[in-house]
Amino acid sequence: MNDVWRLVHAERRALIADLADLTAERWRTPSLCEGWSVHDVAAHLVDSARTTRIGFVRDLLRARLDFDRLNERGVARERGDGPADTLARMRAVVSRTSTPPAPLNTRIVEEVVHGEDVRRPLGIGRAYPAEALVRALGVQIRTPVAYGGGKERAAGLRLEASDGEVALGEGPVVTGSTVDLLLALSGRRSVLEALRGPGADEFRART
Repeated sequence: MNDVWRLVHAERRALIADLADLTAERWRTPSLCEGWSVHDVAAHLVDSARTTRIGFVRDLLRARLDFDRLNERGVARERGDGPADTLARMRAVVSRTSTPPAPLNTRIVEEVVHGEDVRRPLGIGRAYPAEALVRALGVQIRTPVAYGGGKERAAGLRLEASDGEVALGEGPVVTGSTVDLLLALSGRRSVLEALRGPGADEFRART
């Protein structure tokens, strides 16, 4: 448990540092998360960090079991008065250990995937710890698409990282960097053309 939060808190701090000097215009940059700006994703991460198990169930019921509505309400609540306010809120939650009712490693998925949703459109690179990427991949390959994962996308395929020793599943091989495989599993279409191998076309067709 402590290992998970160590990784999560490190990712929160790293993203805060990357966003700290952005202009207001760059906060409006469209993210990889369709329909959301960089600012929206940052607000979502604040909302996610504040979420408790009981609070998640309560808010989901208020949203009539609509996950999109739940997320949009969270973003609207945490955007505050502008980027500076949102950034201050990110700093305020950096060490929190609350979580919705989900496997704890999903907190790593949340930080890494949304970190890339923000960084890639802004042209910001990050060398993620291998441990964080491996844990996140392990979650996403077991989680159904309906819950934000990529289980159905990876079914019957073997995912092999070109920059590490990660290999998951059996079948025609799909290769890519570890972080690209994670983003592809998470439904980010912008990385699909970077995938290679005899199973890549099948993977792309499922996404």
